[in-house]
Amino acid sequence: MAVWVLGGRLGFRGCLGAGRLLCPRFQSRGSPGVEDGDRPRPSSKTPKIPKIYTKTGDKGFSSTFTGERRSKDDQVFEALGTTDELSSAIGFAMEFIAEKGHPFVEELEKIQCSLQDVGSALATPRSSAREAHLRHTTFETGPILELERWIDKYTSQLPPLTAFILPSGGKSSSALHFCRAVCRRAERRVVPLVQMGETDANVAKFLNR
Repeated sequence: MAVWVLGGRLGFRGCLGAGRLLCPRFQSRGSPGVEDGDRPRPSSKTPKIPKIYTKTGDKGFSSTFTGERRSKDDQVFEALGTTDELSSAIGFAMEFIAEKGHPFVEELEKIQCSLQDVGSALATPRSSAREAHLRHTTFETGPILELERWIDKYTSQLPPLTAFILPSGGKSSSALHFCRAVCRRAERRVVPLVQMGETDANVAKFLNR
């Protein structure tokens, strides 16, 4: 659950996307023109990079942000996993879209970052959350309103819709159709949590847009 805990206050406020944020760190091998023999040796005090596996979920349970242990097939983790899948699908679509030079790549990246905040809200079930938890993970209305502005802007540039649309239209369009379908599944996973009072209704509203 570390990813979602970090996402709580990263989100759009500090998120560049995991691939774009982490890759430069490992690609850089020092200042240009500096030979290996001239590069300073790492200090013994240099913090070690932690392992990305913990083994704490080997028995089929994982922790929420509140510290509660739940089965990995719990509705909370189903919703979390599907929103993670949605963000991955968007990242995949962005590669095609960037190749074509479409103007809405930045909006898609912002959506990915907002999905980090969605994950933080989902990973904080209200039945076990303290007020301090909720202060850090409440999903605000700002991303919903921003999405609506983008939808209105791009809809105004399209001809009137007169028939159902079959998912196709090239690599970029097909990838975005796949994102749409995954988003609908994510919404279906989140709605029961909203109805149970376990997460913020704004999460479902965001996915419904």
